[in-house]
Amino acid sequence: MKMIDAQGGCPGSRRGGWFWGGDGTRTPGLWHWTQQWLGIAIVLLGSLWASPVLAQNYPSKPIRLIVPNAPGGSTDLVARTTANKLSDSLGQPVVIENRAGSGGIIGAELVARSAPDGYTLLMGTIGNLVISPHLYPNLAYDPLRDFAPVAQVASAAYFLVVHPAVPARLVNELVALAKARPGQLAYASAGSGTGSHLATELFLSVAGINVTHVPYKGGTPGLTDLISGQVQLMFNGIPSSLPHIKSGRIRPLALTAAKRTAAAPEVPTMAESGYAGAESTSWTGLLAPAGTPRAIVERLNADLRKALQAPEVRTRLAGDGADPVGSSPEAFSAYIKVELAKWGKVVKASGAKAD
Repeated sequence: MKMIDAQGGCPGSRRGGWFWGGDGTRTPGLWHWTQQWLGIAIVLLGSLWASPVLAQNYPSKPIRLIVPNAPGGSTDLVARTTANKLSDSLGQPVVIENRAGSGGIIGAELVARSAPDGYTLLMGTIGNLVISPHLYPNLAYDPLRDFAPVAQVASAAYFLVVHPAVPARLVNELVALAKARPGQLAYASAGSGTGSHLATELFLSVAGINVTHVPYKGGTPGLTDLISGQVQLMFNGIPSSLPHIKSGRIRPLALTAAKRTAAAPEVPTMAESGYAGAESTSWTGLLAPAGTPRAIVERLNADLRKALQAPEVRTRLAGDGADPVGSSPEAFSAYIKVELAKWGKVVKASGAKAD
């Protein structure tokens, strides 16, 4: 006769009863199941304990700020201007590391793959966060899934400028001219899929006009051809436009921001000109890898917003045609989603392709 002990197992069995994962009459493996869940609970509790401790001691070493563009450009200037002040408030150096290439994609990929500990950050842009995802279907990162937004840092508008020979001093006069001469006017951009290209396409869509696109390898050669009269119009940044506006070599018709700029207060906005849907800006924002502890994100946000209030920071950004923003993490996250949808429609409608 087979004997059963009090535990529900066979005498001498090393497996024991059903509770211990033995060969009793009930479902086996409960003890092993219990061990697994105890292990998971310990890991979770450990991570919950570790995050506040990590945040409390943050930062304890220098922070890398990845700038996905070459030194000397607008994104680099915004990063260096804010990094200096951040270093003071954080008590650790914020070291700029330029990782240019592929329209900012290389730098963004690096941060997306980095440890979520707050020591590797990204100065993201409209290009690598909301335009590139629509131009590169096999992008190695997802702008919504792979980053923890900290704050939008700055925003810079474009001037709609024309050659002085163009018989238009108001936006509606330019629109009327383009409608009278469909396809005969030409506009310059910094390249296919760039901010200036898509800002122009957005305006053309809102205005319902057809203007020929002439892409250049950068904004400077495009501006040079506008000044010489090879093209008739362009959406161009404030700093590089102002000297030529003052000299009379180009004429501004409108600004793409929601409000006028102090650098040229006489220039109306697109909304004031009757084209409210044509607002567009080139913007930057600070992001950390997804999974960065909330306390670290909040610390960075608070210190960044404080830095953006410093008079020397605001003056330096204004000199580059940029306005400080300093939004909350939630507001920046929501803004990225809105911009992704907005520019996705423009890219699709324009047929823009990556160079």
